[in-house]
Amino acid sequence: MSPTDPATAAALHTGGTVSGVRDRSGALSEVELLDGRSVMVKQNRAPGATRAEATGLEWLAASGTVRVPLLHGWDERWLVTERVVTGPPGRSAAVQLGRSLARMHRAGAPAFGAPPPGGPVEAYIGEAPMVNNAQDSWPSWYADHRVLPYLRTAVDHGTIRPREAETVEELCDRLPGLAGPAEPPARLHGDLWNGNVLWGADGHPYLIDPAAHGGHRETDLAMLHLFGCPQLPSVVEGYEEIAPLSEGWRTRIALHQLFPLLVHTVLFGRGYAEQALDAARSALTL
Repeated sequence: MSPTDPATAAALHTGGTVSGVRDRSGALSEVELLDGRSVMVKQNRAPGATRAEATGLEWLAASGTVRVPLLHGWDERWLVTERVVTGPPGRSAAVQLGRSLARMHRAGAPAFGAPPPGGPVEAYIGEAPMVNNAQDSWPSWYADHRVLPYLRTAVDHGTIRPREAETVEELCDRLPGLAGPAEPPARLHGDLWNGNVLWGADGHPYLIDPAAHGGHRETDLAMLHLFGCPQLPSVVEGYEEIAPLSEGWRTRIALHQLFPLLVHTVLFGRGYAEQALDAARSALTL
């Protein structure tokens, strides 16, 4: 039987004795253990969500390229990881993050949309469902599994009007000519906004809360640009030291931002719909 509270989950998955619990949010708690360790306990209620996150962390760590919090254990409801002590984001850590991301992407994936080993096809990005169906063509996969499902949901909810949706549908039709040079499937974090980068007090960056899958490497970088990232020019500098980006990648940022903007449209409403439509219009001018 799965634990019913964060303290019990922490004790089960660490083998330690709990000395205190602090709620960080509705789904996240910090748990102190008598042996001095501090762990984060996250509760996922959606079926398969914890499996998706845990296997994603393991897949990113298995590349030997990026740092993620130590995974103490998980079950279908609870995920228990080490607590990363954070500090200010410095230039050196930002360059390191860029280099690490480049190496992680180069570790690759079997196909676009491929889930992590052992991960579910029916996964999540944040609280939104995300299907990991593998395909060989990035433009068709991106349209079919990262853009159109969220567009249809937004239209069904009345958040995007049918006439407005035609702009995004036109973009999907034209994707093969807008996608830039062909790229092999990259090992993506998949939800790489600034909040999912922890700047460790030890001087190293850590990645948390992945929606990991095989995808286009420019998508991770576009997410960092979307919501802002400290020291972003240094992140890009470090990235290009290891794996120079294809010509014109900056002009394609809006194209790759369309996916997370549509996800936010579904989750949070019309304000993001306006941004998503602006991104689609911008991408159509490429």
